[in-house]
Amino acid sequence: MTEPNLEPLMTDTIESRLSARNIVLPEAAAPAANYLPYVITGSLLFISGQLPMENGAIAVKGLLGRDVELASGQRAAELCAINILAQVKATVGDLEALVRVVKLTAFVNSTPDFAEQPKVANGCSDFLVEILGDKGRHARSAVGIAALPF
Repeated sequence: MTEPNLEPLMTDTIESRLSARNIVLPEAAAPAANYLPYVITGSLLFISGQLPMENGAIAVKGLLGRDVELASGQRAAELCAINILAQVKATVGDLEALVRVVKLTAFVNSTPDFAEQPKVANGCSDFLVEILGDKGRHARSAVGIAALPF
């Protein structure tokens, strides 16, 4: 007679996907000025802009097209996505409560001649779809900005 397998069944959850990537969500960032980190209206949750923070510091600084390579910009966008999820978790408590990401707006600090803002924003979009599955598919705008704080 064989022993039954008593190991718990692995569940495919948002948290398990984060864990598989060795990602621990940081503490949600506090607002840096007179605004709210999030607003809920009806069944919609709006998250304020997030920075590419990692281990308590901004991980990528500079302008795409001058100081920062595309891959680093994509990593910065992924870090912003991680910080978005940290805000969601701090707000609703359970990432599984997230029904879907509706809209993403990416502001890319870049030189006037840099035209790959959508490729930079893919760092965020691809991460959200990888971690959230279909819940992470969203509408999107990617805009080049001449200067951003921090």
